[in-house]
Amino acid sequence: MQKRDVDYILNRILETGAEVSDINITVGKPFQVETSGILVPAPVHPAIEALTPFQTEAFALNLLEGDRRLLRRLLTEGSCDLSYQLPGKGRFRVNIFSQKGCYSIVMRLLPDEVPAIEDLGLPRAFHQMTECRNGIILITGATGTGKTTSLAAILDEINQRDAVHIVTLEDPVEFVHPQRKATFNQRELGTDFESFASGLRAALRQAPKVILVGEMRDRETIEIGLTAAETGHLVLSTLHTVDAGQTIYRILGMFDQDEEHQIKIRLAETLRWVACQRLLPKAGGGRVAAFEIMRTNLRVRDAILNGESEGKTFYEIIEAGHPFGMMTFDQSIVELFEKGLITEETAMSYASRKSVVGRALDTIRAGKGESTSPITDLELDLEYGNRERGKKLYEALLWKSPANPADPD
Repeated sequence: MQKRDVDYILNRILETGAEVSDINITVGKPFQVETSGILVPAPVHPAIEALTPFQTEAFALNLLEGDRRLLRRLLTEGSCDLSYQLPGKGRFRVNIFSQKGCYSIVMRLLPDEVPAIEDLGLPRAFHQMTECRNGIILITGATGTGKTTSLAAILDEINQRDAVHIVTLEDPVEFVHPQRKATFNQRELGTDFESFASGLRAALRQAPKVILVGEMRDRETIEIGLTAAETGHLVLSTLHTVDAGQTIYRILGMFDQDEEHQIKIRLAETLRWVACQRLLPKAGGGRVAAFEIMRTNLRVRDAILNGESEGKTFYEIIEAGHPFGMMTFDQSIVELFEKGLITEETAMSYASRKSVVGRALDTIRAGKGESTSPITDLELDLEYGNRERGKKLYEALLWKSPANPADPD
């Protein structure tokens, strides 16, 4: 297999017209594409029913294009990340990894253009994030939930509005930002810098106003990120956490106990927003994003410094902050249901607090004149009152009977 064969296969897959998000190449399976969260076989000619170890390895080596650094990382660490350009079609974010002595590949298709916040349908809080001049903004969620895309949309709005220097540290570079009002310098891990920590440390000497760190992977990167935020930079990054509370505890958990108090103070002062993302099955097919969004205020800072307590959990703080741009996943799920974007079954299965969401869904259905109870076919017993009156009359007659020694008459 040669590079032209790889390009031919990728072209054939993209020409099918399917809404492709990922291409999965695994031994024992055909070429597969992920559409709306589901893997389906990709129609290629000639058809391949089951890929062999030799075929996946040859495919991987062609994607590496002789890069010794990436090959060394694949052999020593078991996986590597890279970007791949398909001429005239688009770019891919690629991960090659070993499993059971074979190589597997996952290729994420990247959009040609940087998306806008409105195009993605992101909450209005994302517009407010672009107005921050310093501090830390974190976008969190599982792999494949669109964290990088949301960050790109934030940077795009800054790019169209502010003449500032933006440095990005990525693994690999996914969205290529045009030079508009802002000046972009996009650096790729392994090619332009050795680690996120070293790249972030160098960025402090490159006079940026905004720094994007692809991922806060370790303690050193987080510590330098806090320093950057404290010195007047706006730092944007991602974490693999499921909600705002877990994000705070993940950061604190990377430090020793004797450092925890100082890190709490620094985090409380520099954190500006935490936005968590999940993808839910959309009614009628596809997927739709649900969000949990927390912005810092006095209650959030107090919870970071002193921990959560009854009535002061991150969930309760966010829930009460809805008028100020915050939202829990449950509030986001209820909004999606009200707009008809998800079904009731989906809403309940993804809810954090099912009783809260259940009551909200009942209120929405009641407002539409729909039934809010599964109990049906009830009938009113019209004879109930008559039977009760008859029983009382019968008891009164027995009471007045001569045979009753307690007869008051």
